[in-house]
Amino acid sequence: MFNNSSPYTLMTEVVGGITRYYVSFLDGEQICRETEVSRPVYLEFLRFVKIERNLRRWDERHIEQSELTDETLYSKTLNHQKSVEDTAFDSLHNEKLRLAIQDLPETQRRRLCCTMSSGFPANKLLKWKVVKSSRSMSRFYALRKK
Repeated sequence: MFNNSSPYTLMTEVVGGITRYYVSFLDGEQICRETEVSRPVYLEFLRFVKIERNLRRWDERHIEQSELTDETLYSKTLNHQKSVEDTAFDSLHNEKLRLAIQDLPETQRRRLCCTMSSGFPANKLLKWKVVKSSRSMSRFYALRKK
């Protein structure tokens, strides 16, 4: 988060109708230095001040005000890790489902696989019948010629 104190101070001085621009700052030895700068440099420092202020305000608006504990951070994560029990239960459930699908007759297994993988509605799959590949290809070419 930003420090509320600015690392530099901007000043203007009008003497005899002429405006002079100054920037003061603390150097590495904590000695205050004051430097006269041109108007474009002074305006650029003013722009820095505005950008820094806007960033500070954005940070204050978007930082969470409540205390973040490990538990709250875990609950906010996108990918919750499953417990060992849940993983084992899912594995057993998938195995039972796979065995049940293997016990189905070939036609029902094909229909179920088509429904699950391609999204065909079950009522359209019920109308399907086993067609030899030569007959299906001849129908394909006949439809293609039309």
